[in-house]
Amino acid sequence: MDSLVIQDTEGHVRIITLNRPKVNAFNRELTTALQKALRKAEREKAVRAVLLNAAGKVFSAGQDLTELEAVGGESLRKHLQATYNPLILQLRRMEKPVIAALQGAVAGAALGVALACDLRIAAAGTRFVVGFSGIALAPDSGVSLLLPLMMGFGRATEYAFTNEPFTAEQALQWGVVNRVVPAESLRDEARAWAQQIAARPLKALGLTKRALNRAIMPHLEAVLDYEAHIQDIAGKTAEHYEGVDAFLEKREPKFVED
Repeated sequence: MDSLVIQDTEGHVRIITLNRPKVNAFNRELTTALQKALRKAEREKAVRAVLLNAAGKVFSAGQDLTELEAVGGESLRKHLQATYNPLILQLRRMEKPVIAALQGAVAGAALGVALACDLRIAAAGTRFVVGFSGIALAPDSGVSLLLPLMMGFGRATEYAFTNEPFTAEQALQWGVVNRVVPAESLRDEARAWAQQIAARPLKALGLTKRALNRAIMPHLEAVLDYEAHIQDIAGKTAEHYEGVDAFLEKREPKFVED
């Protein structure tokens, strides 16, 4: 069986590739594997930057809903506390630059993972979807904080409410991504950029990241905890069950009775 996370090293860049076909949906095993790969990269002195990307045509469709259905009565709060909350904190607290290379679709919890990275480069044609309201949940994985910080409160509210996708070009205009490149160039452009960042003064970049965290998101841990609390409430509603059923049955959800 292929590894869920592939790790390569080019120069001083650790390349971490999500590898869970077909759409790299997150489950506990993938989340755990990514956390382990990040810890390894952080420990190794030769690694000066991390490039997070994904195999296939899609960065990630977010949480694997079949896993949520399988865990049944498990608290969504406990699920988040064991998976995305520590992952998001790890990405923000890691004092090495983390660059995300994005393609295809970036949805739900995967959007939170991408936003928690330091820099983002996207292939033209990439679509971003907040995702949560589609299954009658509230944003988690830091999205409730990070998305408004980047695109603005009004836009973040609109896309969280409507669940409409926004494009790579819109994401660039609004500050959600730093660069947009042709799809066929994404791999090479992302690796070249990561090598350029890896040549910068590592200690200064780590301290800069610490300063930005303190200035802009000093309450990130509390936000993640509150997201988990809110999600636990949303996850027990009939609307959520209908949203998940509709998604798995490939039909439109019916949230309003006739």
